Amino acid sequence: MRADLADWRQWLSRGVVLALAVAAGLAVVLFTWVSDQAIAAFAALRAWSPWAPLVWTPCCTAALVWITRRHAPGAGGSGIPQVMAALSPQVPAAQQGLFVSLRLSVAKLLLVSGGLLGGLAIGREGPSVQIAAGVMQHAQRWLPRRSSLNHDGLLVAGGAAGIAAAFNAPLAGVMFAIEELTRKIEQRSSGLIIAAIVLAGLIAVSVFGNASYFGRLRADRLTWSHLLPGLLTALCCGLVGGVFSRLLQRSLLGGSDRFSRWRARFPVRFAFACGLAIALLGWVSQGATDGSGYEYTRGLVEGTQASVTAFIIVMEMVDGHSMVLSLIAAALLASVVSRCISVPIYHRLAQAQLARLPAPSDSPTDAKPSP
Repeated sequence: MRADLADWRQWLSRGVVLALAVAAGLAVVLFTWVSDQAIAAFAALRAWSPWAPLVWTPCCTAALVWITRRHAPGAGGSGIPQVMAALSPQVPAAQQGLFVSLRLSVAKLLLVSGGLLGGLAIGREGPSVQIAAGVMQHAQRWLPRRSSLNHDGLLVAGGAAGIAAAFNAPLAGVMFAIEELTRKIEQRSSGLIIAAIVLAGLIAVSVFGNASYFGRLRADRLTWSHLLPGLLTALCCGLVGGVFSRLLQRSLLGGSDRFSRWRARFPVRFAFACGLAIALLGWVSQGATDGSGYEYTRGLVEGTQASVTAFIIVMEMVDGHSMVLSLIAAALLASVVSRCISVPIYHRLAQAQLARLPAPSDSPTDAKPSP
C-alpha cells in the first residue's frame, strides 16, 4: 500500500483517465442535446410544410456525403466498426487516427446531427461510441511514459463509456466493452477502465436525471402461458435482425450489382437519390420513419446482435430487472437465429474499415494520425 501511494505516475494516470472519462461523458451529453435539437428542427420543418423534406432531405444527404468523403472519411458509418478496427493488431499506432481521433469525434458529432437535421434514420449509439473513444484516447498524450494503461485500454474505456452515457446504462457499457470491443481487459487496468465507464455514465445521469431511457415497464408475473408468445417473439426478432444485418452489410460493402456500381461512380448523386427515397418514405408514413425512432420505441415499451449486451441494456433502459432471465433467454435465442442468416455485422464492417489502411509503399506523412 505504501508503494502504491508513493507512485506518483500511477496516480497521475488515474487522474488523467478519470478526467477524460468526464470529458467523454460530457461529449456524449453535448451530442445528445445537439441531435435532439436537430430532430426538433426537422419536425418543425415538416410541420411548416409536409412537402419541404422532399427538397431538403435529398440536398442535405448529398451535402453530408460530399463533406464526409472529402474531409472526414473516418467519420462515415456507424462508429463502432471504426473503434473495433483501431483495436485490431493490424493497425500500427501511427495509423489509429484514421479510425478514432479527437478531430473525428468533432466531425462525427456535427455530421450525425446534420443527418438528423435532414430527417435521416440515424441512431446515436454507434456514433456515441466513436465520439467517446476519440475523446478518451486523447488521454494518451498526458499519461506518463511508463503508465500501465495502454492505448487499447483507453479505446475500450471510451467506446464503452459512450454506451453508458448515451443510454444511462453503465452496466451495459461494461459488458459492451467485454463482449464487442475486446475479449479481455487487462487485470492491472480493469478497475480503472470500469471506473471510467461508470463515471461517464454518471455524467449523463447528472444532466438528464436517473430516468430509464425507454421509460419504465411494469412486468406481470410470468407464467407458462407466456412461453409460446415469448419464443415466437424471439424467433421473429432474430429472423428480422439477421435479414436486416445482411441487407445492411450488402448495402454498406457493395457488390457487383448496378446500384453498387452507380454508388461507387457517383456517390453524391446516389446520396441525393437515397435522400429523396427517405423523404418519400417519411411523407407516406407521416413522419414515422424520420430520425432515430427512439420516441416511437419508447411509446411501444411504455404502452404494453451482441446478445449479452442486448438483454442488459434493455433491462437498464426499461428498469425491467424482474425480467432478467426472460431477457437473457430471448436475447440468446434471437442471436442464434440471427447468426444463421448473417455474420456479426460490426466485425464484418470493421474488416472493411481496415481496407482504408495506407499501402506499405505510401509515405509516412500520409498515415500521420489526427490529433
